[in-house]
Amino acid sequence: MKKLCAAIMVFISIFIQSSIEKEDLDQLSESQEPFFHVPLDHGGKLELFWDVYYDTDTVVMEIHSQMRPDDWLAVGFSDYGEIENADLCVFWVDRKGKSHFMDTWTDEESILHVDKHQNCHLAKMTYFDDVRILVWRREFDTCENDDYIIEEGTTHILYAMGEGPLPDIEGIKLNEKEHGFQRTQLLKNINPVPLLPKDAKTLTFLNDKVHVPGTETTYWCSLHKMPLLSNKHHIVQFEAVIQPGNEALVHHMELFHCQIPVTQKMDDYNAACTAESKPPHYEACKKVLAAWAMGALPIRYPKEAGAPIGGPDFSQFVMLEIHYNNPELKNDWVDSSGIQFHYTSQLRKYDLGVMELGLEYTPKMAIPPLENEFTLHGHCIPECTEKAIPPSGIVVFASQLHTHLTGIRVTTRHIRGGVEMALLNGDDHYSPHFQEIRILKIPTLVLPGDGLITSCTYNTSGRPNITVGGFSITDEMCVNYIHYYPKIDLELCKSAIDTSDLENYLNFMNKYENQPTSIKKDVTTNYHSINWNPLRSQMLSDLYAVTTLAMHCNQSNGESFPGYWNEMPQVKVLEPLAEIPRHCPTNN
Repeated sequence: MKKLCAAIMVFISIFIQSSIEKEDLDQLSESQEPFFHVPLDHGGKLELFWDVYYDTDTVVMEIHSQMRPDDWLAVGFSDYGEIENADLCVFWVDRKGKSHFMDTWTDEESILHVDKHQNCHLAKMTYFDDVRILVWRREFDTCENDDYIIEEGTTHILYAMGEGPLPDIEGIKLNEKEHGFQRTQLLKNINPVPLLPKDAKTLTFLNDKVHVPGTETTYWCSLHKMPLLSNKHHIVQFEAVIQPGNEALVHHMELFHCQIPVTQKMDDYNAACTAESKPPHYEACKKVLAAWAMGALPIRYPKEAGAPIGGPDFSQFVMLEIHYNNPELKNDWVDSSGIQFHYTSQLRKYDLGVMELGLEYTPKMAIPPLENEFTLHGHCIPECTEKAIPPSGIVVFASQLHTHLTGIRVTTRHIRGGVEMALLNGDDHYSPHFQEIRILKIPTLVLPGDGLITSCTYNTSGRPNITVGGFSITDEMCVNYIHYYPKIDLELCKSAIDTSDLENYLNFMNKYENQPTSIKKDVTTNYHSINWNPLRSQMLSDLYAVTTLAMHCNQSNGESFPGYWNEMPQVKVLEPLAEIPRHCPTNN
C-alpha cells in the first residue's frame, strides 16, 4: 500500500505538469489531477481516479494497480456488478513483450471476447515501483449497442486481473480469475459550491478504535454529545473522515440526532446497532443529520440554506452509525472513522428541511416472489401539496433514494397539471448497498398542486414467497428523502393502496381463484396464503396501477393535514416526459 501511495503522488505530480496528447483525448481540456477517487478492491491493490467532461460527454479514467510488469488487468462496467455480460477495457502484454489496451466484452459464461469496435482510448501508460498506471478516456455513450452506456445514478465498476504474459486474451473465463466490483456515482456533480463562511467551526464524531467483527456486514453504533450551543446555528457542510487504509472497509455512514427532551440524559453506547443490550430509548435517535456512502465527496449546502442545530430546545446527543463491509471476513480491522460538520453562527436565509416521499411502511404494498422486475409507485398527490406548500414553492436541492434488499431501480417523477416535468431524481442501476445523498445538478422547484411519483422496481427472483412492505430488512421500502428549502411543516407525503380496494382483491382471490384469503386475516397472512403464479402477480400489479390511495399527508408533529385522505386518486400523467434521444450517427 505504501508503494502504491508513493507511486500515486509521484505520478500525479508529473501528470499535473503535462497535458494529454490531443490526438489521444480528442481535444479534451488540459489534463489535471483526477478529481474523484474510489478503491476498487479490498486488498488495496487497485485505485481508480476519474474526471468528468460534460462538454464532450466523456470520462477520463486513471487506474493505479499493484502488479507485475507482464500481468493483465481488465476494468469496465455491467448493470449490477456481474462479471457476465460486461463491457471492459483490458491491458495485457503478449509473449513478445508488446503491450495492448483493448475494448472487450464478456458473454453469459463470463468468457472474454475482443470487441470489433474499439472504444477504449489509451492516453498514458507507465510503470513505476511495481505500480502500473493507465489513463484512458471513454464516451458516456459510444453508440455501440453492445457497449455499456454510462448514465446518471450508480455505476458498477468491474475489475479482473491475472498473471501474464498471454498468447491472447480471447477466451479467458473471467469468473475463474480474481475479480470484483465497486459501486460509485461516476457522473458526479461538478457545479461550483459556495465558499465556507469565515467563522465556520468544525464538529467531528469518530468511532474510537472499533474492533470490527469478522463478519461480512456490521452496523456499528456509537453515541456522541455535541457541545452546548445556546443559540441556533446552521450546518453548512459535512464530509466523511475515513481512517487511512480503511477506505474499502467503511461502506456508508449516517449521523442521527436524538430527538429527546433537552434535560434527558443518555448513557454511553458503543456496540453493534442490533445488539440486544441497546437501550430501547435509543430509538429516538432517528432524525438524519448527515449520510455518506463510499465515493461521495463533501456535501456543502446551497448558500441560501443550512441545517439547524443548537438553541434552547435542542438535545446535544447524536448517534453515529457505520456500515462496515468485510467480505474477506478479516478479524483484525480496527477503525476510527466518522463524520465531520462545518457550522456557523451566521444564519442562512432559510432552514432546510427533509421530506419523505414514496410508499407508506405497510404490508399492504407487496412484491410477489420470483419476479425479475416488479414496480410499485408511491404518490405525493396534488391535494396534499396544495395544502402544505406555500405559493412560492420549495426548492429541492438534494435527494437520497432508499429501498431494502431487493430494490434495483428508483425514480421520482415531477408532475404539474398532468404534464411530466424533468425527472427529479432517478437511478436505473440502484443498489441498496450504495445509498447517498446526492446534490441535484439542477434543483427542482415544487409548487402547490404539483404531484410527485416515486417508483421502485424490485427483483425477488431469489425469494420463494411474497415480500411485504415494512421495517424489517427482509421487508421492503420505497422512499426518497428530499432535501429542500425553505422548511415547511410537511414531513411526509406517502401513499398505499386503499384498504377497501385491497379487501375487494382478497375477496376476488378467494371466490374466483380458490385461494384461502379472508378479510378476517391480517394482510401479511393473506398475501402469504396465496399460491403465487405469473397471472396472479400480474393481477396484483394491475390492481396497484388503478387503485385509489390511502394518503399520509403528515405534519412534523405526526398529525395529518386537515382533510379526508382515504380513497384519493393517483397522480394523473397526461403528457409523459419524452425519452431523451441518443446522439448517434445514423449508421450506428
